Amino acid sequence: MEQQPVSPLPKGAVDSDVDLRIDGRDRRTRDPVIVGVIAVGGAIGATARYLVGLGWPTPPGGFPYGTLTINIVGCGLIGILMVLVTDVLTQQRLLRPFVGTGVLGGFTTFSTYAVDIEQLISGRHAGTALLYLVATVVGALLAVRTTVTATRALITWRSR
Repeated sequence: MEQQPVSPLPKGAVDSDVDLRIDGRDRRTRDPVIVGVIAVGGAIGATARYLVGLGWPTPPGGFPYGTLTINIVGCGLIGILMVLVTDVLTQQRLLRPFVGTGVLGGFTTFSTYAVDIEQLISGRHAGTALLYLVATVVGALLAVRTTVTATRALITWRSR
């Protein structure tokens, strides 16, 4: 029996940023509406992150709980968003740029994460830095995996 080749690409609506069959680079770079929604979303996300930082400051040498929480929550929300834009709201072209790239891109802060680790190491708090490094990566990956799985299960349950 001859084996049929398996198509590695999904069928149905797919995000042009992840579907290698679609070259969306030219379209995106010239679309001021997309740039505008990303900018507005980024301002909202960065403001939210700033306010969390004000309300939950990290003392020198202390564990950066605020930044850890921001990054884990943001990654969880990204997991939910990606399921929604790829499986449910496939025709909403501005949703992912606004919420994903803008709001959640501005809210999550892996640059602050890197600076926090550098400051902890410079302040001779290598153990705290290592714990923070591992907790952020593991927490972010678990948040994405958990929210993607839960969102897909909820969508499947609601469609019955």
